[in-house]
Amino acid sequence: MNSSKPYVIGIDMGGTNTVFGIVDARGVVLASNSIKTRKHSRIEDYISELYEETMRLVRSIEAEGKIFGIGVGAPNANYFTGMIEDGVNLPWPTPVPFAQMLMDKFGIPVAITNDANAAAIGEMTYGVARGLKDFIMITLGTGVGSGIVVNGQLVYGHDGFAGELGHVIVKRNNGRLCGCGRTGCLETYCSATGVARTAREFLEITEEPSLLRNISVEDITSKDVYDAAMAGDSIAKKVFEYTGNILGEALADFTVFSSPEAFVLFGGLAKAGDLLLKPLRESMEKNMLSIWKGKVKVLQSELKEADAAVLGASALGWEAKPVNTATVVPPASAAPIAPQA
Repeated sequence: MNSSKPYVIGIDMGGTNTVFGIVDARGVVLASNSIKTRKHSRIEDYISELYEETMRLVRSIEAEGKIFGIGVGAPNANYFTGMIEDGVNLPWPTPVPFAQMLMDKFGIPVAITNDANAAAIGEMTYGVARGLKDFIMITLGTGVGSGIVVNGQLVYGHDGFAGELGHVIVKRNNGRLCGCGRTGCLETYCSATGVARTAREFLEITEEPSLLRNISVEDITSKDVYDAAMAGDSIAKKVFEYTGNILGEALADFTVFSSPEAFVLFGGLAKAGDLLLKPLRESMEKNMLSIWKGKVKVLQSELKEADAAVLGASALGWEAKPVNTATVVPPASAAPIAPQA
């Protein structure tokens, strides 16, 4: 490693917030901040704000001229091409050549992958999945993302888009409309927005008293549902039981595909603890094929909020090269190794 460039930038673009940080070769996040992903209707304006705020961080730790590369985790980002394609939770028309646009703005090589894939890389390198060679990362945020690791390698598929488990259909009849254009996707039930949607539906079909009735129906968030459930609210607790049951069924089905040693849950909704995990585990075991009963763990990320994705994205930064869609190849490992300091 060029000792004059000991840092990389990791960027985690979520449907609501974009978190970015400066990371050293040991995986320490030296400084981080965030901006609102949906603030700008033009992607050029979003990139300009991201550049200004990131460079403010760079200057704050006197790292000008010391950034080796930039790694990005973003919805529907393609590692092979550097494109964000069909970003259903983003406010701009897609596809966009995001890696190339960032490289043009920063003047630094950029590598990009799906946001959930980045979280999986970060979790395997620095978190609870360290030492695991077969696991599935499930991110429960604005949407539901996933990163599938098999034999220590991230599964990309032939086109870079493998592992979109949030868009597996879990309700074939009368399922909820998803931002992807289909109906009944897991994301519409088990994301933070899905939890809020379930709460609204439950409030409409019953007259049972609830703390949630003190909030305007359209303003209810998953955090409101969590707070109400923790206060003993019956409807709110039923919302989490319903959500956990659906997610547990889905994890039992996903197990058949790659026989993971564990599922790692990451994101704000995963912090609901036993409200979600108890019904989830019960449902998963109930629906699990017998040969896997009692064998698959459900783990919560131990990394701070967004650190897994930022660190995972930053790991890509160490191998970032100028974007060339004709020559970009998949990484040899799910967890690129940063040069040793």
